[in-house]
Amino acid sequence: MANPANFVVEDSPEDGRIVRLSGSFVIASISDVDAQLRDVTGPVSQIDLSAVDQMDTVGAWLVHRTAKFYAADITGCAKDAGRLIDAVSGVDAAEAVPRPHVSSLNHFLAEVGGGVVVGVTTLLQFLGFVGQVVKAFFILMMNPGRFRWHAVVQHFDMVGVRALGIVGLMSFLIGIVIAQQGAVQLRQFGAEIFTINLIGRLTLRELGILMTAIMVAGRSGSAFAAQIGTMKITEEIDAMRTIGVVPAEALVVPRVIASVIMMPLLGIYASLMSIIGGGILCWIVLDIPPATFVQRLREVTPLTDFWVGMIKAPIFGAIIAMAGCFQGMQVKGNAEDVGLKTTAAVVQAIFLVIVLDAFFAVFFSEIGWG
Repeated sequence: MANPANFVVEDSPEDGRIVRLSGSFVIASISDVDAQLRDVTGPVSQIDLSAVDQMDTVGAWLVHRTAKFYAADITGCAKDAGRLIDAVSGVDAAEAVPRPHVSSLNHFLAEVGGGVVVGVTTLLQFLGFVGQVVKAFFILMMNPGRFRWHAVVQHFDMVGVRALGIVGLMSFLIGIVIAQQGAVQLRQFGAEIFTINLIGRLTLRELGILMTAIMVAGRSGSAFAAQIGTMKITEEIDAMRTIGVVPAEALVVPRVIASVIMMPLLGIYASLMSIIGGGILCWIVLDIPPATFVQRLREVTPLTDFWVGMIKAPIFGAIIAMAGCFQGMQVKGNAEDVGLKTTAAVVQAIFLVIVLDAFFAVFFSEIGWG
Protein backbone atom coordinates (compact mmCIF):
# COMPACT_ATOMS: atom_id res chain seq x y z
CA MET A 1 0.00 0.00 0.00
CA ALA A 2 1.33 3.45 -0.87
CA ASN A 3 2.32 5.79 1.94
CA PRO A 4 -0.39 8.35 2.75
CA ALA A 5 0.27 11.98 1.92
CA ASN A 6 1.82 13.96 4.76
CA PHE A 7 4.07 16.92 5.43
CA VAL A 8 6.20 18.52 8.15
CA VAL A 9 7.21 22.12 8.64
CA GLU A 10 10.85 22.89 9.47
CA ASP A 11 12.43 26.21 10.36
CA SER A 12 15.95 26.60 8.97
CA PRO A 13 18.13 29.56 9.99
CA GLU A 14 19.61 29.75 6.50
CA ASP A 15 16.71 28.78 4.22
CA GLY A 16 13.75 29.93 6.28
CA ARG A 17 10.62 27.88 6.81
CA ILE A 18 10.48 24.70 4.68
CA VAL A 19 7.41 22.50 4.10
CA ARG A 20 8.59 18.94 3.39
CA LEU A 21 5.99 16.78 1.66
CA SER A 22 6.06 12.99 1.79
CA GLY A 23 4.00 9.99 0.70
CA SER A 24 1.60 9.70 -2.24
CA PHE A 25 0.05 12.94 -3.43
CA VAL A 26 -2.83 11.42 -5.36
CA ILE A 27 -6.52 12.25 -5.33
CA ALA A 28 -7.42 9.44 -2.96
CA SER A 29 -5.15 10.56 -0.11
CA ILE A 30 -4.77 14.34 -0.12
CA SER A 31 -8.07 15.57 1.28
CA ASP A 32 -6.77 15.94 4.84
CA VAL A 33 -3.41 17.34 3.72
CA ASP A 34 -5.17 19.96 1.62
CA ALA A 35 -6.97 21.38 4.65
CA GLN A 36 -3.82 21.20 6.82
CA LEU A 37 -1.67 23.03 4.26
CA ARG A 38 -4.17 25.88 4.28
CA ASP A 39 -3.66 26.22 8.04
CA VAL A 40 0.15 26.67 7.87
CA THR A 41 0.95 30.10 9.24
CA GLY A 42 3.83 32.39 8.56
CA PRO A 43 6.02 32.81 5.49
CA VAL A 44 7.16 29.68 3.64
CA SER A 45 10.31 29.84 1.54
CA GLN A 46 10.48 26.30 0.11
CA ILE A 47 8.28 23.30 -0.59
CA ASP A 48 10.44 20.17 -0.67
CA LEU A 49 9.16 17.19 -2.72
CA SER A 50 12.15 14.88 -2.35
CA ALA A 51 10.18 12.45 -0.15
CA VAL A 52 7.08 12.30 -2.39
CA ASP A 53 6.57 8.75 -3.75
CA GLN A 54 4.01 9.46 -6.47
CA MET A 55 1.87 12.32 -7.70
CA ASP A 56 -1.12 12.77 -9.99
CA THR A 57 -2.63 15.88 -11.54
CA VAL A 58 -4.69 16.74 -8.45
CA GLY A 59 -1.60 16.45 -6.24
CA ALA A 60 0.38 18.61 -8.66
CA TRP A 61 -2.36 21.24 -8.57
CA LEU A 62 -2.27 21.19 -4.74
CA VAL A 63 1.51 21.71 -4.71
CA HIS A 64 1.34 24.47 -7.31
CA ARG A 65 -1.48 26.29 -5.50
CA THR A 66 0.34 26.10 -2.15
CA ALA A 67 3.59 27.36 -3.64
CA LYS A 68 1.78 30.18 -5.38
CA PHE A 69 -0.08 31.17 -2.20
CA TYR A 70 3.11 31.38 -0.09
CA ALA A 71 5.35 32.58 -2.97
CA ALA A 72 7.61 29.61 -2.18
CA ASP A 73 10.08 27.72 -4.35
CA ILE A 74 9.46 24.07 -5.27
CA THR A 75 12.54 21.89 -4.76
CA GLY A 76 13.43 18.21 -4.91
CA CYS A 77 10.73 17.17 -7.35
CA ALA A 78 11.18 14.18 -9.65
CA LYS A 79 11.05 14.53 -13.43
CA ASP A 80 7.46 13.26 -13.83
CA ALA A 81 6.22 15.36 -10.93
CA GLY A 82 7.92 18.42 -12.41
CA ARG A 83 6.12 17.93 -15.74
CA LEU A 84 2.74 17.68 -13.99
CA ILE A 85 3.40 20.83 -11.96
CA ASP A 86 4.50 22.71 -15.07
CA ALA A 87 1.33 21.58 -16.88
CA VAL A 88 -1.07 22.72 -14.17
CA SER A 89 0.82 25.97 -13.68
CA GLY A 90 0.55 26.65 -17.41
CA VAL A 91 -3.24 26.20 -17.27
CA ASP A 92 -3.44 28.44 -14.24
CA ALA A 93 -1.38 31.12 -15.98
CA ALA A 94 -3.67 31.18 -19.03
CA GLU A 95 -5.76 34.29 -18.93
CA ALA A 96 -9.16 34.67 -20.42
CA VAL A 97 -9.20 36.75 -23.57
CA PRO A 98 -10.83 40.04 -22.61
CA ARG A 99 -14.06 40.73 -24.44
CA PRO A 100 -13.93 43.85 -26.55
CA HIS A 101 -15.89 46.72 -25.14
CA VAL A 102 -19.13 47.21 -27.01
CA SER A 103 -21.18 50.30 -26.38
CA SER A 104 -24.89 50.03 -25.71
CA LEU A 105 -25.65 51.80 -28.99
CA ASN A 106 -23.53 49.33 -30.97
CA HIS A 107 -25.14 46.44 -29.14
CA PHE A 108 -28.61 47.81 -29.90
CA LEU A 109 -27.76 48.31 -33.57
CA ALA A 110 -26.32 44.80 -33.76
CA GLU A 111 -29.49 43.35 -32.24
CA VAL A 112 -31.69 45.33 -34.64
CA GLY A 113 -29.55 44.37 -37.63
CA GLY A 114 -29.60 40.72 -36.64
CA GLY A 115 -33.36 40.83 -36.25
CA VAL A 116 -33.79 42.42 -39.67
CA VAL A 117 -31.58 39.80 -41.30
CA VAL A 118 -33.50 36.98 -39.63
CA GLY A 119 -36.83 38.54 -40.58
CA VAL A 120 -35.90 39.04 -44.23
CA THR A 121 -34.41 35.54 -44.46
CA THR A 122 -37.52 33.99 -42.91
CA LEU A 123 -39.77 35.95 -45.28
CA LEU A 124 -37.83 34.77 -48.33
CA GLN A 125 -37.91 31.18 -47.10
CA PHE A 126 -41.64 31.46 -46.45
CA LEU A 127 -42.27 32.80 -49.96
CA GLY A 128 -40.27 29.89 -51.35
CA PHE A 129 -42.38 27.51 -49.27
CA VAL A 130 -45.58 29.11 -50.59
CA GLY A 131 -44.28 28.50 -54.10
CA GLN A 132 -43.68 24.83 -53.30
CA VAL A 133 -47.22 24.49 -51.95
CA VAL A 134 -48.75 26.13 -55.03
CA LYS A 135 -46.70 23.85 -57.27
CA ALA A 136 -47.80 20.78 -55.29
CA PHE A 137 -51.44 21.91 -55.52
CA PHE A 138 -51.33 22.20 -59.32
CA ILE A 139 -49.59 18.83 -59.60
CA LEU A 140 -52.42 17.28 -57.56
CA MET A 141 -54.98 18.95 -59.81
CA MET A 142 -53.30 17.31 -62.80
CA ASN A 143 -53.17 13.97 -60.96
CA PRO A 144 -56.38 13.68 -58.88
CA GLY A 145 -55.59 10.08 -57.98
CA ARG A 146 -52.76 11.27 -55.74
CA PHE A 147 -55.02 13.60 -53.74
CA ARG A 148 -55.56 12.52 -50.12
CA TRP A 149 -59.25 13.12 -49.53
CA HIS A 150 -59.24 11.26 -46.23
CA ALA A 151 -56.58 13.62 -44.84
CA VAL A 152 -58.62 16.66 -45.91
CA VAL A 153 -61.75 15.34 -44.17
CA GLN A 154 -59.73 14.58 -41.05
CA HIS A 155 -58.44 18.16 -40.97
CA PHE A 156 -62.00 19.45 -41.53
CA ASP A 157 -62.80 17.88 -38.19
CA MET A 158 -59.73 19.29 -36.41
CA VAL A 159 -59.81 22.80 -37.86
CA GLY A 160 -63.57 23.29 -38.00
CA VAL A 161 -65.79 20.95 -36.01
CA ARG A 162 -63.64 20.75 -32.88
CA ALA A 163 -63.18 24.53 -32.88
CA LEU A 164 -66.90 25.32 -32.80
CA GLY A 165 -67.08 25.42 -29.01
CA ILE A 166 -64.25 27.81 -28.30
CA VAL A 167 -64.93 30.01 -31.34
CA GLY A 168 -68.63 30.24 -30.49
CA LEU A 169 -68.03 31.13 -26.85
CA MET A 170 -65.37 33.69 -27.71
CA SER A 171 -67.53 35.32 -30.38
CA PHE A 172 -70.60 35.39 -28.13
CA LEU A 173 -68.64 37.18 -25.39
CA ILE A 174 -67.07 39.61 -27.88
CA GLY A 175 -70.56 40.51 -29.11
CA ILE A 176 -71.60 41.26 -25.54
CA VAL A 177 -68.50 43.42 -24.99
CA ILE A 178 -69.07 45.38 -28.21
CA ALA A 179 -72.71 45.99 -27.32
CA GLN A 180 -71.97 47.00 -23.73
CA GLN A 181 -69.17 49.40 -24.60
CA GLY A 182 -71.09 50.86 -27.53
CA ALA A 183 -74.20 51.38 -25.41
CA VAL A 184 -72.22 53.14 -22.67
CA GLN A 185 -70.61 55.58 -25.11
CA LEU A 186 -73.67 56.22 -27.31
CA ARG A 187 -75.96 56.75 -24.32
CA GLN A 188 -74.17 60.04 -23.70
CA PHE A 189 -75.67 61.34 -26.95
CA GLY A 190 -79.02 59.60 -26.68
CA ALA A 191 -78.11 57.38 -29.63
CA GLU A 192 -78.30 53.91 -28.09
CA ILE A 193 -80.07 52.60 -31.17
CA PHE A 194 -76.83 52.96 -33.14
CA THR A 195 -75.36 50.20 -30.99
CA ILE A 196 -77.00 47.84 -33.46
CA ASN A 197 -75.06 49.47 -36.31
CA LEU A 198 -71.84 48.98 -34.37
CA ILE A 199 -72.55 45.33 -33.66
CA GLY A 200 -73.61 44.46 -37.19
CA ARG A 201 -70.92 46.19 -39.17
CA LEU A 202 -68.00 45.56 -36.84
CA THR A 203 -68.87 41.89 -36.41
CA LEU A 204 -69.48 40.98 -40.03
CA ARG A 205 -66.71 43.11 -41.49
CA GLU A 206 -63.83 42.79 -39.03
CA LEU A 207 -63.96 41.10 -35.65
CA GLY A 208 -65.90 38.00 -36.63
CA ILE A 209 -63.24 36.96 -39.14
CA LEU A 210 -60.22 38.47 -37.41
CA MET A 211 -60.84 36.93 -34.00
CA THR A 212 -61.66 33.60 -35.61
CA ALA A 213 -58.37 33.74 -37.52
CA ILE A 214 -56.47 34.45 -34.32
CA MET A 215 -58.16 31.53 -32.57
CA VAL A 216 -57.47 29.19 -35.48
CA ALA A 217 -53.84 30.34 -35.58
CA GLY A 218 -53.40 29.59 -31.88
CA ARG A 219 -55.25 26.30 -32.06
CA SER A 220 -54.76 24.72 -35.48
CA GLY A 221 -51.65 26.58 -36.70
CA SER A 222 -49.72 25.50 -33.62
CA ALA A 223 -50.99 21.92 -34.04
CA PHE A 224 -49.78 21.85 -37.66
CA ALA A 225 -46.32 23.04 -36.61
CA ALA A 226 -46.08 20.53 -33.76
CA GLN A 227 -47.28 17.59 -35.86
CA ILE A 228 -44.95 18.22 -38.79
CA GLY A 229 -42.07 19.16 -36.47
CA THR A 230 -42.41 15.87 -34.62
CA MET A 231 -42.40 14.04 -37.94
CA LYS A 232 -39.17 15.85 -38.85
CA ILE A 233 -37.50 14.72 -35.60
CA THR A 234 -38.63 11.10 -36.02
CA GLU A 235 -37.40 11.21 -39.65
CA GLU A 236 -40.82 10.29 -41.02
CA ILE A 237 -40.60 13.07 -43.61
CA ASP A 238 -37.22 11.76 -44.79
CA ALA A 239 -38.78 8.32 -45.07
CA MET A 240 -41.61 9.77 -47.16
CA ARG A 241 -39.12 11.31 -49.56
CA THR A 242 -37.26 8.00 -49.75
CA ILE A 243 -40.36 6.10 -50.90
CA GLY A 244 -41.25 8.83 -53.42
CA VAL A 245 -43.95 10.73 -51.50
CA VAL A 246 -43.74 14.53 -51.74
CA PRO A 247 -44.23 15.98 -48.20
CA ALA A 248 -45.87 19.15 -49.56
CA GLU A 249 -48.51 17.04 -51.33
CA ALA A 250 -49.13 14.63 -48.48
CA LEU A 251 -48.88 16.94 -45.46
CA VAL A 252 -49.24 20.59 -46.44
CA VAL A 253 -51.86 20.72 -49.20
CA PRO A 254 -54.57 18.84 -47.22
CA ARG A 255 -54.10 21.15 -44.25
CA VAL A 256 -54.19 24.27 -46.42
CA ILE A 257 -57.34 23.16 -48.24
CA ALA A 258 -59.08 22.29 -44.96
CA SER A 259 -58.21 25.69 -43.48
CA VAL A 260 -59.27 27.59 -46.62
CA ILE A 261 -62.66 25.89 -46.69
CA MET A 262 -63.36 25.97 -42.96
CA MET A 263 -62.35 29.58 -42.26
CA PRO A 264 -65.34 31.17 -44.09
CA LEU A 265 -67.71 28.76 -42.35
CA LEU A 266 -66.19 29.47 -38.97
CA GLY A 267 -66.29 33.20 -39.77
CA ILE A 268 -70.04 33.07 -40.51
CA TYR A 269 -70.62 31.05 -37.34
CA ALA A 270 -68.53 33.46 -35.25
CA SER A 271 -70.35 36.49 -36.68
CA LEU A 272 -73.75 34.96 -35.88
CA MET A 273 -72.68 34.17 -32.33
CA SER A 274 -71.41 37.73 -31.86
CA ILE A 275 -74.68 39.15 -33.18
CA ILE A 276 -76.64 36.88 -30.84
CA GLY A 277 -74.52 38.00 -27.87
CA GLY A 278 -74.92 41.67 -28.77
CA GLY A 279 -78.64 41.21 -29.38
CA ILE A 280 -79.17 39.62 -25.97
CA LEU A 281 -77.36 42.49 -24.24
CA CYS A 282 -79.37 45.06 -26.22
CA TRP A 283 -82.56 43.28 -25.18
CA ILE A 284 -81.60 43.23 -21.49
CA VAL A 285 -79.85 46.59 -21.11
CA LEU A 286 -81.39 48.80 -23.83
CA ASP A 287 -84.85 47.18 -23.93
CA ILE A 288 -84.57 46.60 -27.68
CA PRO A 289 -86.75 43.56 -28.57
CA PRO A 290 -85.15 40.84 -30.70
CA ALA A 291 -87.53 41.53 -33.62
CA THR A 292 -86.57 45.21 -33.63
CA PHE A 293 -82.90 44.30 -33.33
CA VAL A 294 -83.04 41.98 -36.34
CA GLN A 295 -85.04 44.46 -38.41
CA ARG A 296 -82.64 47.29 -37.64
CA LEU A 297 -79.67 45.03 -38.33
CA ARG A 298 -80.96 44.23 -41.81
CA GLU A 299 -81.47 47.93 -42.54
CA VAL A 300 -78.07 49.25 -41.45
CA THR A 301 -75.72 46.42 -42.39
CA PRO A 302 -74.85 46.41 -46.11
CA LEU A 303 -74.23 43.15 -47.90
CA THR A 304 -70.74 44.35 -48.81
CA ASP A 305 -69.69 43.92 -45.17
CA PHE A 306 -70.53 40.22 -45.41
CA TRP A 307 -68.59 39.84 -48.66
CA VAL A 308 -65.59 41.68 -47.24
CA GLY A 309 -65.41 39.11 -44.45
CA MET A 310 -65.88 36.20 -46.84
CA ILE A 311 -63.08 37.44 -49.12
CA LYS A 312 -60.65 37.75 -46.22
CA ALA A 313 -61.51 34.44 -44.55
CA PRO A 314 -60.03 31.94 -47.05
CA ILE A 315 -56.88 34.03 -47.44
CA PHE A 316 -56.43 34.11 -43.67
CA GLY A 317 -56.98 30.34 -43.56
CA ALA A 318 -54.31 29.72 -46.20
CA ILE A 319 -51.81 32.00 -44.42
CA ILE A 320 -52.39 30.31 -41.06
CA ALA A 321 -52.02 26.80 -42.45
CA MET A 322 -48.91 27.58 -44.49
CA ALA A 323 -47.26 29.42 -41.57
CA GLY A 324 -47.84 26.43 -39.30
CA CYS A 325 -46.59 23.91 -41.87
CA PHE A 326 -43.61 26.12 -42.77
CA GLN A 327 -42.41 26.38 -39.18
CA GLY A 328 -42.94 22.66 -38.70
CA MET A 329 -40.69 21.97 -41.68
CA GLN A 330 -37.99 24.19 -40.12
CA VAL A 331 -37.62 21.96 -37.04
CA LYS A 332 -34.13 20.56 -36.62
CA GLY A 333 -32.33 18.69 -33.92
CA ASN A 334 -34.43 18.02 -30.85
CA ALA A 335 -37.82 18.29 -29.18
CA GLU A 336 -37.03 21.73 -27.79
CA ASP A 337 -36.98 23.07 -31.34
CA VAL A 338 -40.55 21.81 -31.80
CA GLY A 339 -41.76 24.11 -29.03
CA LEU A 340 -39.81 27.07 -30.42
CA LYS A 341 -41.13 26.58 -33.95
CA THR A 342 -44.67 26.07 -32.67
CA THR A 343 -44.50 29.41 -30.89
CA ALA A 344 -42.99 31.01 -33.99
CA ALA A 345 -45.81 29.59 -36.12
CA VAL A 346 -48.48 31.21 -33.96
CA VAL A 347 -46.68 34.56 -33.82
CA GLN A 348 -45.98 34.56 -37.54
CA ALA A 349 -49.54 33.62 -38.47
CA ILE A 350 -51.14 36.25 -36.24
CA PHE A 351 -48.72 38.91 -37.46
CA LEU A 352 -49.42 38.14 -41.12
CA VAL A 353 -53.18 38.02 -40.51
CA ILE A 354 -53.19 41.45 -38.86
CA VAL A 355 -50.97 42.93 -41.59
CA LEU A 356 -53.27 41.56 -44.29
CA ASP A 357 -56.34 42.77 -42.42
CA ALA A 358 -54.90 46.29 -42.36
CA PHE A 359 -54.17 46.05 -46.08
CA PHE A 360 -57.71 44.86 -46.82
CA ALA A 361 -59.18 47.67 -44.71
CA VAL A 362 -57.38 50.27 -46.83
CA PHE A 363 -58.07 48.46 -50.09
CA PHE A 364 -61.83 48.06 -49.56
CA SER A 365 -62.09 51.63 -48.38
CA GLU A 366 -60.41 52.83 -51.59
CA ILE A 367 -62.77 50.86 -53.83
CA GLY A 368 -65.83 52.19 -52.06
CA TRP A 369 -66.67 49.22 -49.82
CA GLY A 370 -65.84 51.15 -46.66
